[in-house]
Amino acid sequence: MNTHVHALPGPETVFQMTLPNGLTVLVRENHASPVVALQGSLRVGSAQEAPQQAGLAAFVANMLTRGSEQYDYDAFNAAVETVGASLTVSADIHSTDLSLTCLAEDFERMMALLADLVRRPTFPEEHIERLRQMKLVRIQEREQDTASVAARQFNESLFGREHPYGRMTEGYLETVAALQRQDLVDFHRRFFSPQGAVLAIAGDVDARRTAEVIGELFGDWDAPRAAAPPIKRVRIAGGHRLHATLPGKVQSDIVIGAYGVRRCDPDFYAVRVANCILGQFGMMGRLGERVREQQGLAYYCYSTSISEQEDGVWFAAAGVNPGDVDAAVESILDEFKRLCTEPVSPEELSDSQAYLTGVMPLMLETNEGVASTLLSMAWYDLGLDYLHRYPSLIYGVTAEDVQRVAAQYLQPERCVISVAGPNTVELPDIVEPDASQEEGNHLPIAQD
Repeated sequence: MNTHVHALPGPETVFQMTLPNGLTVLVRENHASPVVALQGSLRVGSAQEAPQQAGLAAFVANMLTRGSEQYDYDAFNAAVETVGASLTVSADIHSTDLSLTCLAEDFERMMALLADLVRRPTFPEEHIERLRQMKLVRIQEREQDTASVAARQFNESLFGREHPYGRMTEGYLETVAALQRQDLVDFHRRFFSPQGAVLAIAGDVDARRTAEVIGELFGDWDAPRAAAPPIKRVRIAGGHRLHATLPGKVQSDIVIGAYGVRRCDPDFYAVRVANCILGQFGMMGRLGERVREQQGLAYYCYSTSISEQEDGVWFAAAGVNPGDVDAAVESILDEFKRLCTEPVSPEELSDSQAYLTGVMPLMLETNEGVASTLLSMAWYDLGLDYLHRYPSLIYGVTAEDVQRVAAQYLQPERCVISVAGPNTVELPDIVEPDASQEEGNHLPIAQD
C-alpha cells in the first residue's frame, strides 16, 4: 500500500475495514520511523452505568490492565515495560478508550496483549481494593480543588446527577465505596462489545497485515451490547448562581456558561470559531486579553466548547483572587454580551480561522496525532475525506454566524455561574434562579 506520509490522511492513504462483528479498523502507514501508535474506543462508558453506581465504567476500564486470562498484573507490566511500550485504558461518557504506543517489531505481540485484557479481564479482588483506595483518595483531593469543584457544580446544575453529563465519570466517595467485584464483572459482560468499536493505527506497519492480525484477535469476539438506559434530556430554564465554600483556599475558580451544541449540530463549526475568538486565540482570546491582561483580574481566563453525542456546553473559566470574583464575573459576562451583540471584525475572524486550520497539520506530525484524528473521524462518522473538507467548514463561518450562535447559546441571563473558593461571595444579580425543568424526549445511547 503506497502512502505519502506528508499528505493529509484521506481515502487514498487510509486503509479501512469493518469486521462482521462491527469492529472498524483504520490504518495509516508511515515508515519514517519504526514506531506504531494505536488509538481505539469501545462504545461503552459512564452513560451505561446507573447513577447510584457512578464511577463503575471508569473502575472497569482501570481494572483491565490489572489482570486478564493470560496476563496477571505483574506479567502485564513486565510485557509492556520490557519493550518500552505504553498501554493505557480509560473511560469517558460514551467510550472506553485504548491507547498503545510501541516499536513496530513488538506491535503484534502488544495487540495480542490488548485483545486479552479487553476481552478476558479477571478483576482480581486484591487489585479491586487497591484501586478503590487510590480512587477514593483522588476523589477527596478533587473535592478540595477549587477548579474541579466549580466545574462539577456547573455540570450538575445544568444536567443533574441522574444525567451522565451531570455526574463525575470517576464517581463519588459513596458510589465508589459501594461497588462490588460482581458489579464490575456484570458491567463488562453486558456492555463490552465490538459493535461500533474503532481501532485506528498509524505507523510502521503494513496495513493489510495489520487488519489481518486484528481480525485474528478480535474477529471471533461475538458479544452483543446490552441496551443502555435512555438519556433523559433535562434543560434548566434561566440562570443559576452557585458558590461552594472551601475554607483555607487562597484562590477562587469560576465557571460561567450554558448549554452548547452536539457534535453533529450544524452550528458546531460556527461555535468552534466563535469560541476561538472569545477565549482561545493568542493569549486566550478576548477573555484573556481583557480579564487577565488589561484588567488584571484573573490568573487565567479562557473559554471552551465541549460537544458530546447528546448535548454540549459552552463556558468560560477563570482563576481569581477571592476579592475579585464579582468584577471578573461582570467582565466575563460583558464579553459574552459583546460577542452576542457586536459583529466581530474581519481581522479577528480571519485570524481565528487561520489558527483553527493551521493547528490541524501540527496534530498530524506524530503517529499518535494521526491515530487520534482517524479515530475521531470514524467515531463521529465524518468520512475519510474530512480533513480535506475541514478548511472549507471553518472558512465557511461568517461574522454573522459567530454573532448568531453567541446570541443563541451565550445569553448572560441564561448562564450558570459556578464559583468555588474560600468564602461566600455575593455575585451580581443576573436573573433569579428558576428551578423549573423541561423534559424532552428520551434519547437512546447512540454513537458519540
